[in-house]
Amino acid sequence: MASYLKTVVAPQMPPELYNAFICAIDKGNIRTMPNKIMPASSYPSPGAFLIGDSLNMRHSVTGGGMTVGLSDVVLLRDLLRPLNDLSNAASICKYLESFCVLRKPTAFAINTLASTLHTVFSSSDQDPARKEMKEAFFNYLSLGGVFSDGLMALLSGLNTNPLSLIFHCFAMLAYAVGSLLLPFPTPKRMCIAARLVLVGSGIIFPILKEEGIRATFFPATIPAYYRTPPVQSTRHRETGKYYILLVKEPILIS
Repeated sequence: MASYLKTVVAPQMPPELYNAFICAIDKGNIRTMPNKIMPASSYPSPGAFLIGDSLNMRHSVTGGGMTVGLSDVVLLRDLLRPLNDLSNAASICKYLESFCVLRKPTAFAINTLASTLHTVFSSSDQDPARKEMKEAFFNYLSLGGVFSDGLMALLSGLNTNPLSLIFHCFAMLAYAVGSLLLPFPTPKRMCIAARLVLVGSGIIFPILKEEGIRATFFPATIPAYYRTPPVQSTRHRETGKYYILLVKEPILIS
């Protein structure tokens, strides 16, 4: 790969990037698919709004970026629907702080599964615990029924219940441990099972922490969850029409 990049790709690089490109190749650690994992954080800014990958990114292994992005569009549409005056950017910005809380159930499952699967499948098979975890994932899916359907519903955004994700994660972990210890546990298998539990917990819990445990499992405790649309223009009693102010020009809409 290094030879190919130097002989084929490097000559096509702009002169300003050539030396940096060669230095990066010499340092090694060539990435075949650069990606970024970025949990969603609220950045209130009147007049600007972030959705999709500009707000929240996850590993692309599950292809969930479009699902989360389109879900953000639908949620934002529903939040903006009762507004008929977009001129007060400050009040609208305050109101839209609820967006990050309301989007969490859908994004949480897809983000967590993508990061978990990437961590599991990108690891080396030299670690017996991670190897067992890979096999347990495929065997868990092969059970069919609620096991495979449940995971696919979470990955596709059809199931937005965070507790369902926790159930499947620990059910998969229990399945892996049970496969190791049954029918006859040996000291070696018990050590691998203990290591598997530690590795699994070390993968899942940091991801849960980054996503935000409170916003995910206890959204009702966050004040923004109850934020209502700002009070805006009133209905004209005689004509039955709305006056909507866009920028500076008032527009009469039936």
